[in-house]
Amino acid sequence: MYRAVSRPVLRTSLALLAAVSLAAPLALAGPAAAADPFDVTAVKLTVRAGDRDCTVDADLYRPAGVDAAHPAPAILTTNGFGGNKVDGSTAATARAFAARGYVALSYSGLGFGKSGCPISLDDPTIDGKAAGRLIDFLAGTRTADDGTRVDYVTKEGADGTKATDPRVGMIGGSYGGAIQMATAAVDDRVDALVPMITWNDLAYALDPNNADQPAGSVSNDVPGVYKKQWTNGFFLIGEAQGLLNPSLDPSRLGGAGCLHFVAKACETKRLLDSGRYPADRTKRMLDYARSVSPVSYLKDVKAPTLLVQGQADSLFNLNEAAATYRTLKAQGTETKMIWQSWGHSGGMTDPASGELNLAEGNLETSYVGQRILAWFDRYLQHRKGIDTGPAFAYYRDWMPAGQTYGTSAAFPASGDSWKLYLSGDGKLVDDRAKVARGSREYRNRLLPTSHSESQLAGLLGLPDPAPYDIRGTYLDWTSEPVEGGPVDVVGAPKATLEVVSPRTEKVQDSGDAADKLVLFAKLYDVAPDGSKTLVHRLVAPARVPDVTRPFTVELPAVVHRYQPGHRLRFVIAASDTAYYGNRGVKPVTVVSAPDDTGTVELPLAGR
Repeated sequence: MYRAVSRPVLRTSLALLAAVSLAAPLALAGPAAAADPFDVTAVKLTVRAGDRDCTVDADLYRPAGVDAAHPAPAILTTNGFGGNKVDGSTAATARAFAARGYVALSYSGLGFGKSGCPISLDDPTIDGKAAGRLIDFLAGTRTADDGTRVDYVTKEGADGTKATDPRVGMIGGSYGGAIQMATAAVDDRVDALVPMITWNDLAYALDPNNADQPAGSVSNDVPGVYKKQWTNGFFLIGEAQGLLNPSLDPSRLGGAGCLHFVAKACETKRLLDSGRYPADRTKRMLDYARSVSPVSYLKDVKAPTLLVQGQADSLFNLNEAAATYRTLKAQGTETKMIWQSWGHSGGMTDPASGELNLAEGNLETSYVGQRILAWFDRYLQHRKGIDTGPAFAYYRDWMPAGQTYGTSAAFPASGDSWKLYLSGDGKLVDDRAKVARGSREYRNRLLPTSHSESQLAGLLGLPDPAPYDIRGTYLDWTSEPVEGGPVDVVGAPKATLEVVSPRTEKVQDSGDAADKLVLFAKLYDVAPDGSKTLVHRLVAPARVPDVTRPFTVELPAVVHRYQPGHRLRFVIAASDTAYYGNRGVKPVTVVSAPDDTGTVELPLAGR
């Protein structure tokens, strides 16, 4: 697909690579910065990965004083998409835990850095099984290619009687988050996981449909709306790996016209680029995307899991972590969840606020860092008296330092909600009886007319125009000012809608889901001076299954306070610059009456 890469494109890839590597896993510098109390050995291990053998490039960190007579638990860490074993975040994570007495193995994921094989999107049957061979190495049951053997990792069982079962945890973010669950699903020797800012269903992450999702899930059998900016950016990074990390290793060659991706990943990208969703190819795309996603294999994940997801994240939003949490919890896997401030879209805050800071690695002084340390103390050090914290915690940007995290013994945080009705006069009202009869229309244009974000801008630290909607291409409803104290929204708002679109009715059953209606739902906070904020620039793309029936749109979860005097504004727009939109012009009318109108419901942490 990319047979030649120009110098400007290569420079762009390098910039993206650096940004993704920084944005993905933890960077925990900590005590190791002054003097490294550990040794580092570069190792290579040839492993079987899918249909081929490939070499995994890794660094082994051995703390001072750790030997066969004085073993220690181990931690595996791998890179975010585009990173490698020595990038600023992956290596810093390994150093941080080695400085705290853990054996650490930091490795470049398949297809990245100097590791072989094409990129296979954390496929448990490929990437997961390859990671299992690294666990064999930590167990001492196999050697590195140069003969290096490990005999100093704590084994399970009384006095280490389970000789092939080392005590191992995993930590990392984004691409380095999903690999943990993929590994634990195929290798039950993994003892603790800390996946950060990662996905539940890659089909939802890259092609989301927020309309009529099954309860507690992000998956949908109706294809969604192509998230073109994120997908194209990461695909470019993947294809550029041969230029960024030159190698003659034939195992790295991909298929189906791709340089460095497995064939099915390339076929999926080609379908999304086409803007069409014929039934047979769409089913293959959904089946493949889910086969490399936790949604398909969480049933096999038994290792205690601390999920950390970012509020500022339009790539893998909070709903993905919530879906993973619900599944693990329902099957009895020990799991807890934290919604921190930062994610792929930015959101890093002053470390004085209590947030884990990538540059400083403030484990002991940040809330999230303390929770991670406690998690590994409990499940890798077997310190049973350690308190691993509440079931659910969430960052609140309106609270002072030291009080930024709200906590709850369960998820959701409460059963309270705030329900509003869509009135025909453009108001959001709190009583169905206040709904005015009326109808309003919007229509899409052939080019996008609404903007939420430039999806790579937050990752790269670039300026981004403020969100906007062009008149006539959206509808909005606005509430009265909040009274009687602030309203704290914690969770995923839901909108129940009914629309009229005769042009869509004529084509929506064509056999190509691209003919179904696309719209974008979003919530603003409108200040008393009229200024408005689209919280974290998040929108809910929806491909409506059937415009002749009511449907529900689940918006991305947020943690947000509506202060007294502020208004809530609900918007449905025809398009968004970051996504593909409607095929053809499809006018939409929304009709309201007291006995038949749409609603918006927001989950509350307290009022």
